This record gives sequence, C-alpha cells and structure tokens, in this order.
Amino acid sequence: MFDQLLAHEGVEEVLELRGRFGFMAYHGGGLEEMTDVIARAAAELSDASYYGVHQPPGMEWHIPSTKVTPEHSQRLAEFLDHVDIVITVHGFGRMGMWATLLLGGSNRDLARHVGDHIRSRLPAYDVLTELDDIPKELRGLHPKNPVNLPRLGGAQLELPPRVRGTSPLFWDWEGPGLNPHSRGLVEALAAAARTFPFPDRPTTPYGARH
Repeated sequence: MFDQLLAHEGVEEVLELRGRFGFMAYHGGGLEEMTDVIARAAAELSDASYYGVHQPPGMEWHIPSTKVTPEHSQRLAEFLDHVDIVITVHGFGRMGMWATLLLGGSNRDLARHVGDHIRSRLPAYDVLTELDDIPKELRGLHPKNPVNLPRLGGAQLELPPRVRGTSPLFWDWEGPGLNPHSRGLVEALAAAARTFPFPDRPTTPYGARH
C-alpha cells in the first residue's frame, strides 16, 4: 500500500539529509495536518534530517505505520541509513485529550528528554511520557514502526489539534508564521534534538554535522 500512496498524484515524498538526528512526518499534508510543517521546521532549526510524506489538501489516505517500510521507498531507506535516532510526528484527537501530547516509541530516554523540553515551553499542555499512561495503540512500540528502525530507535510524538493550530482556538490566526503554540513546540523539538547526546560521544549533540 505504501508504494501505491507514493505513486499517487499530488503526493510529495521529501528527503532532506543533514545531521544524524532525524525527524519524520509520513502522515503529513492533508491527512494529519501540520505534522509535516512542525517536524520539518524543527529539523531545519536544529540542523537535523527530515523525511516526510505530504498528501495534497483533501486527501486522507492513512497507511498504518507498520506498512511504511523502506522496502517500498528508496528515500525512506536512505533516511533510515543516515540517521541514528528519530522523532516521528503524528496527529491524533481524542475526547478529554485536546491539550495532551503523547511520547511513545522504543527510546524512552529520548521520549523523556523531549517531554522535558516541551513542558518547559508549553506549560499549559499535559505531556505524557510514561507508557502506561498512553493508549496502547498510540505507543509506537511495534518493531516494524519506522520510529524504531534507526540504530538507537526513537520517540513517537502524537499531537492534538490545538498544538498543531488546527482547532477553533487558532482559526483566526493570520500570522506571520506559525501560531504561538506551534512555534513553541518547534523550538522545544529543535532544542531537544540539539542537546540529546550521542551515547558513544557524550559531548557531541545530535544534529551536528560530521
């Protein structure tokens, strides 16, 4: 299914190779709106790499994460070969969780590190980093999930509509740039990417050029 999505008219597959820290948003564009914008902006700000699949407006073709595989995309394969660790950005919406961000994925140190940075910039949001607090289907722990394929795994970030700027709270936002909540999130993610240390080189931040 993933290769069929990539071949669909209007779908854009984006690969930007920079540092060894990576950001992904393969449900971007019209599907999980603003996830690609946020992930890509954080990657640019932190000199990290980026991989995204952007669907055109009005298109909402959801491919399960376990079906988003490098076997069906040379660009995804190049991205996963280049980075050591990754943050994937997704969107979700659930009653009672409109101001809640979830951090799943196999690298729990990264999830907690990212959570601390988000809390410092967006104190009005509830940021869940304990797996028992996250709905099972949103934990991102399946071994075939792309967030877990890099050498050091990664963190899966699930964003509610409000922090993406797609809720009624920001319908009248005219800019310039991202709304304050999304901008704060981008800055938090970029700071987390810049400061998370390589396990084998504690003084070298991810995102630095080598």
